[in-house]
Amino acid sequence: MNFDSLRFGEGKAGDQDDQRAFVTGQGRYTHDMALAGQLYAVFVRSVQAHARIKSINTQTARSMPGVHGIFTGQDLEAAGIGRIPPIAAFNGRDGQPMFKASIPVLATGKVRYVGEAVAVVVADSAREAMDAAEAVDVELESLPAIINPNQAMEPNAVRLHEDHSSNIVLDWEDGAADVSEAAFKNAHHIESVTLEDPPMAACAIEPRAAIGQWDAASQRFTLMASTQGVMVVRKLLAEGVFKVAPESIRVLTPDVGGGFGAKVQAYSEYAAILFASKQLNRPVKWTATRIESFLADTHGRNSTLKAEMAFDREGKILGLRTDVVVGIGAYTSTYVAIVATNNTKNCLSSVYKIPSIRIRSRLVLTNAMPLGPYRGAGRPEAIYMIEQLLDRAATRMGMDRIALRRRNMIPPSAMPYTAPNGQVYDSGEFEAVMDKALALAKWNEFDQRRRQSESNGRLRGIGICCFLEVAGGILEEPADLRFHEDGTVSLHTGAQAIGQGHLTTFPKLIADQLGIDVGRVRLVAGDSDQVPGLVPTVASRSMMMGGSATRLACDEAIERGKRISAHLLEAGVQDIEFSKGEFRIKGTDRSIHILDLTKRARAAGSLPTELPQELSNVAKFTSPAMSFPNGCHVSEVELDPQTGAVEVVQHTAVDDVGVILNEDIVNGQIIGGVAQGLGQVLGEELRYDNEGQLLNASFMDYPMPRADTMPPIVIGHHVVPCTTNPIGVKGAGESGVAGAMPAATAAVLDALASRGAGPMDLPFTSERVWRALNQ
Repeated sequence: MNFDSLRFGEGKAGDQDDQRAFVTGQGRYTHDMALAGQLYAVFVRSVQAHARIKSINTQTARSMPGVHGIFTGQDLEAAGIGRIPPIAAFNGRDGQPMFKASIPVLATGKVRYVGEAVAVVVADSAREAMDAAEAVDVELESLPAIINPNQAMEPNAVRLHEDHSSNIVLDWEDGAADVSEAAFKNAHHIESVTLEDPPMAACAIEPRAAIGQWDAASQRFTLMASTQGVMVVRKLLAEGVFKVAPESIRVLTPDVGGGFGAKVQAYSEYAAILFASKQLNRPVKWTATRIESFLADTHGRNSTLKAEMAFDREGKILGLRTDVVVGIGAYTSTYVAIVATNNTKNCLSSVYKIPSIRIRSRLVLTNAMPLGPYRGAGRPEAIYMIEQLLDRAATRMGMDRIALRRRNMIPPSAMPYTAPNGQVYDSGEFEAVMDKALALAKWNEFDQRRRQSESNGRLRGIGICCFLEVAGGILEEPADLRFHEDGTVSLHTGAQAIGQGHLTTFPKLIADQLGIDVGRVRLVAGDSDQVPGLVPTVASRSMMMGGSATRLACDEAIERGKRISAHLLEAGVQDIEFSKGEFRIKGTDRSIHILDLTKRARAAGSLPTELPQELSNVAKFTSPAMSFPNGCHVSEVELDPQTGAVEVVQHTAVDDVGVILNEDIVNGQIIGGVAQGLGQVLGEELRYDNEGQLLNASFMDYPMPRADTMPPIVIGHHVVPCTTNPIGVKGAGESGVAGAMPAATAAVLDALASRGAGPMDLPFTSERVWRALNQ
């Protein structure tokens, strides 16, 4: 097999149920692929979190059976190989640019986290490569390691990068200081919280994998990898690493078994196997082990969240100020600057009228794998702070927590609403969403359920989270719609499917708009030679941006079709109507089907120059604003005071994701997000010792939620169409996390408070809950 024999990211016409294909084992992932003559790569990784590289001895390993090559960072440097830079970077509050700690392909001089690659071994088989990798002798000189970002900011802390004056890569702020000070000066009550948001692993079901190939004849690289967007990976590898034109690298992505943000990054392993392929003139394949995923995939969260909220005597919010410290790991990843700044800032008004908002965010280097986006990517952090402030303020001010929220909600009559953080909400019925969630959760009957639990020796708690997310990210997206003579239509899109049902939703969107059978539509993605754009699948933007661009491309095809069909039918354009897939002269039976028009036009010869020459077009959607999916989640838990075990007994989710194109897929997105939010509450946390060793790098030790720990989930929808895009969607990919994590946290704290215990930080493991109850 070779790359050219495969069609990547392409859905077959008539086969639109990609979800069924995945659950029946018909998915094709990178690890399933094999090229003729391919070799296998295994990486030699650092066993220390911070150390100088004294030497790397490969002599014994090179002589072992099957070994074709061993490459180190020095080899790559000698060949002129560069580093992987971040795409996003901002100036700090002092006007200084963000320090860019670009990621080396293979470490030289120093290693900065356990699992950092220092060499790659390439052999005939994965087993032979692994045996040889174990024979590579790496001599390291230990240096102090820093895992806690707050400690890493101290003046005497050891620096991870000697070419920077501290471990703070960016000190950023937003919001008017004078307005904030005035709000807090006039406050009747000021509530404050300090919350720990521990680091987490993405844990996609499919580990990362890649195959690299160099073609000497075309002087071109091809990379097949499990990514969330081929174009951004191509850009970073071409411009940062190999210093070639982007067209000199082709990136392919077949089916992807989950991403959650971690597969956005252009990883070092991809560059290393491409380099090795060129040196050896053979394809090179690598698949991560699960422990490598824990050690080397970008992690998420990892922040300390400090916040204060000012209230007047009636409980109306006067102002909010936050101070966020984010541990970003050893290097600056692709989008880390956005995750830790704007993503949090943009959500700080949530669904509430908050006249003054101010944020400070510091991005801090630590001896861990780099931080990247993880489902929600800074947004749940904002909601967590706000909802905890409201709960605690309600208790201290003697108010009902629902009444306090209701008093501060933005009403529908205020739309469009300009929040002080710069966002302009186009739509939303936040109080109605909350009321629907309270009714579905039977909030008013909770006291009866609590008494029943207590009679059984258990503690019961209930929590609520009202939230608003900001979706869209980068607000431009192209769609390439092509009409073919065989009567099919293909959509070429940079929106990479990672399990969210693109093959189900995009073709139906086109079929409905063009009035054609969905089986005539093909979806093409995952091939940098075939798709437009740059932005990967992030920020709940696939349908909001990619779907809207697709709608515009359909509209353009119809307008072109009216003019072309008018010429072919010898009628005026004003006399042509389009309905149910046909261009028809009004009041007659003379028509041309849109799928026949391309062939008819070519058969007729050259069209007049003033007419469009084809239906195919590339449309670009530029959104005037972000979209604002929102919702209200209610979580209910029981605690066993004897063991500290926490059970989520029910979770209710009411979401406004705008127009729903496929309810099953939206529900699946919400349930998946809820599962990841509950996982963070119940135990997910990357735990390190003082030397930077990761202590729970396996599923035996890292407690992801499982089917038997997931509660019944009651789902409701409250549809308020978005007014800033042509299909009215708001985005559904990340709202489940934003609602679930704060709601379930509040439920656990409510249960603890019934015994006079708490508050406490995430995660709520049995041991930690038991200790809180028995202090």
